[in-house]
Amino acid sequence: MAVSLDEALERLERSLGQLEAAVTRRLEAERSRADLETELQIMQDDRARLAVDLESASVRLEALEATTRDVEGRVGRALAAVRGVLDDAGVAPHL
Repeated sequence: MAVSLDEALERLERSLGQLEAAVTRRLEAERSRADLETELQIMQDDRARLAVDLESASVRLEALEATTRDVEGRVGRALAAVRGVLDDAGVAPHL
């Protein structure tokens, strides 16, 4: 069975179309992969930045808690001193 030139050209065109479609799919897959890798890198950078921010916030929180304890102690001592003075003066404290 002899294949005509027109049939051979049609088959060649179909094959080239399929090859072109496969190349397009491959390029899309590569682009998608590159996009995912870029997105992953961005998320890793964000995670690292957030970890640094969290550590900084934790340090500030510890300092604030220490300051709060110090202030509470000073206020407590001041109240005790005022009560002592009032007691020595015979005045009933309203504190």
